[in-house]
Amino acid sequence: MMLQPFSLPGCLVQFAVAILATVCFAVAFQTPRRHFWCCGLTGAVGWLVYILCTAAGLSGPVATLVAALPLTGLARFFAIAHRAPLTLFLLCGIFPLVPGAGIYYTAYYLLTNQETLFAAKGVETLKIAVALALGIAIVCSIPLPGRWSRRQYRGPKPN
Repeated sequence: MMLQPFSLPGCLVQFAVAILATVCFAVAFQTPRRHFWCCGLTGAVGWLVYILCTAAGLSGPVATLVAALPLTGLARFFAIAHRAPLTLFLLCGIFPLVPGAGIYYTAYYLLTNQETLFAAKGVETLKIAVALALGIAIVCSIPLPGRWSRRQYRGPKPN
């Protein structure tokens, strides 16, 4: 794994643009105003991790998987802190990582009868989508601390 050239100012600009893009998506998604900046921060953290992973030489699907982990963790934190649904922060937060261009080019290559490019771009896009879903599933499967205390859980009901 060879480290690629990395620019801190460029990274900060991309972080700010990711916040703005995610907040704009939250507006389009009709998220309540009090959640805009949390949604923006969630998306920007995911994008920052993705940029750092690709700069470290990881492939797109692996970088997406690694970026989905802190993104989903932050979305869970904001959902608990704001007493809001997890999907509110998660759907807005994954916006920068969704392979929209890959889907577009897959369809473009299909329509222009470029079978080799269609297959290559389609497989790459599918890998990224699966990595995103897998990262979300991994974090969401971690139980929250104190969720099942003895007072709350009394075991199975007797017959």
